[in-house]
Amino acid sequence: MSYRVVIPALLVSLNTATCAFAGSAKINVTSPAFEEGGQIPAQFTCKGENVNPPLRLDGIPAEAKTLAMVVEDPDAPGGLFTHWLVWNMPASTRRVQENTVTPGATQGGNDFGHVAYGGPCPPSGTHRYYFRVLALDSSIDLPSGAKRAAFDKAIAGHVIARGELMGRAAH
Repeated sequence: MSYRVVIPALLVSLNTATCAFAGSAKINVTSPAFEEGGQIPAQFTCKGENVNPPLRLDGIPAEAKTLAMVVEDPDAPGGLFTHWLVWNMPASTRRVQENTVTPGATQGGNDFGHVAYGGPCPPSGTHRYYFRVLALDSSIDLPSGAKRAAFDKAIAGHVIARGELMGRAAH
């Protein structure tokens, strides 16, 4: 007696960002302004000065050519909301200073419609904000102001390490 087993194909749709952010090495991202899971101080939100917080980066792989950063809110009412896109940061970067774009880096367009950091500004409740840092094996050939979809496509297959710091902000 023989048995025939039919296994239906499983189709999985993956978010481009999730695929693009693949990478096995871990970067340690911290801030002197807030702890992992902690409250982001008002000065870094739309309620304050609306400037980027300082960040510290440790564990950048020696083979990294450049770094990229994404700040995003997965709790936004319309879905994932991009607050800041930065790429082509020198791989030697170990600190991102407050209210500063790392020299040599390029900024993309955020979901506020600006080419700049846009701080947390939740319309209601408490939202999580992820400061994701990516080590890339190449530079990214995109113009200033490029949107998130183009960024995700450009980094796909080039992420060799990643790390994140999550902070919270309330309405």
